[in-house]
Amino acid sequence: MLESLKTIIGKNIPDCEIETAKTGRAAIEQAEYFHPDIVFMDIQMPGINGIQALREIRNSNRTALCYIISAYDKFDYAKEAIDLGVERYLMKPVSKSTVIEIMKDATARVDEMRRKHSDQLKVQEKLETVIPLVENGFISNLLISGEWQDAGYFKQLLDIQENCGYVILFQIAGEVQEERPSSAVGATVQAQTFYPEFRAVVKSYLRCVVGGVMSDRIAVVVPREEENLNYEQRIEVIGQVRQLAGRLEERLKIRFRAGIGKTRRLEDLRASYHEAELALRESDSHVVHYGDISFRGEYEGFFPAELEHSIFQALTRGDLENMRSAANRFYDWMVLKYPESRNNIRLKVLEYVLAAEKDAFQEGAVNYGFEFRENYLTEVMRIEDYEQLRRWFLDKMDFACRSIHDRKENQSETVVSKAKLYLQANYGKEISLDDVSREVNVSPYYFSKLFKEEAGVNFIEYLTGLRIEKAKQLLKDAGKSIKEISAEVGYVDPNYFSRIFKKQTGMTPREYRESR
Repeated sequence: MLESLKTIIGKNIPDCEIETAKTGRAAIEQAEYFHPDIVFMDIQMPGINGIQALREIRNSNRTALCYIISAYDKFDYAKEAIDLGVERYLMKPVSKSTVIEIMKDATARVDEMRRKHSDQLKVQEKLETVIPLVENGFISNLLISGEWQDAGYFKQLLDIQENCGYVILFQIAGEVQEERPSSAVGATVQAQTFYPEFRAVVKSYLRCVVGGVMSDRIAVVVPREEENLNYEQRIEVIGQVRQLAGRLEERLKIRFRAGIGKTRRLEDLRASYHEAELALRESDSHVVHYGDISFRGEYEGFFPAELEHSIFQALTRGDLENMRSAANRFYDWMVLKYPESRNNIRLKVLEYVLAAEKDAFQEGAVNYGFEFRENYLTEVMRIEDYEQLRRWFLDKMDFACRSIHDRKENQSETVVSKAKLYLQANYGKEISLDDVSREVNVSPYYFSKLFKEEAGVNFIEYLTGLRIEKAKQLLKDAGKSIKEISAEVGYVDPNYFSRIFKKQTGMTPREYRESR
């Protein structure tokens, strides 16, 4: 039987490597070494039977296509074979044509599985190239520019389920054998060479997002579910970062210092980043957590620090509704808590308004003039009624917040308008989202989101629609061939152009031309 099968398969199915075994044990050992794609197994064999052998083979080989050949027509065997994922249960004698038919089908399936696996590896390889760019975009948006509106898009791309996180800021302190720290410029050049290995080591220790090299520093975001760390958890984080820093020094022969910010909501990660910076600046320790340094002043009594933070977080996002709500609640707290401290309330109102206008200035939403606010102090000191003071306070805060909101909105409109003009001028060329985002000087991820929000369709849909509309106009000219029109609107392959045209209009280009 073995020799017969081997001869039939060898003569009729090219490029097959074939191994045989006469016992169940030999089959198991052979499968471990040979790792077959296709298995023909008898049931009755000396020692370990075929069903038991298949069960063992399945432990290390889940993808092999398995076929039972048996003289035993028993329900129990058939049921076990089904449980093991056997493709067919064949009763002896098995004809030559059946073996050939099964092998042709099986080899085609194996080839398809290999092709899919190869495609998956290619996708994975591409992702390994793209993901560092996405992570760097996430870090830049959230930590450097403070742009929260993109965060949902990045979270989806990076599969971040958590809503909180903390920042670790690694600073390059020089090579291990050097006594003096290296310069920031030297460290930057140095970091570019070891960055891929740095990233790999950090990823092996933490589930995290790793940013790019910024001067002599690299920011890392570690997502967490809970916002508050208790003492034991903070000590655990510090210990983990110490181990990681030690491992980095061992592998890269580079000395690192690390500052760790507090755990915050993702939209507030910029604060954690600044805390990590302060931790590095205010301490000489190898690894330091912001919670361990004592340079900060503390609020007395029950000051609503989180409410204050909410006001300015909403303000920098241009979120008027939430800013106004938080500002109202804070004002209520001042009046209820300190009803007789009129001047202190006035001072706090002025402090917040000046801080809000500074934030608006830094966002590029308002200009600054030395005498712009010369009446503020006089106006506030004249107001005796608390509700009138509230209105003054909210009007100024509203103006700063609206200015930031309008600035962000106008910026996105300008980007999309420029992109549309570029597309209308270049639709006939081979053009990608990266090309257009580079033209308008915005990252591809941010541009894609802006474009969808402003245009109502994604970039590809808009470009396709533009090309098809141009093609419709060109089809009115009977002197131009379909091939010429296809090339003129940016499609090298006329067949592909025809498929896209029909999908968009319900007619082929020829049918559309004839219907006019």
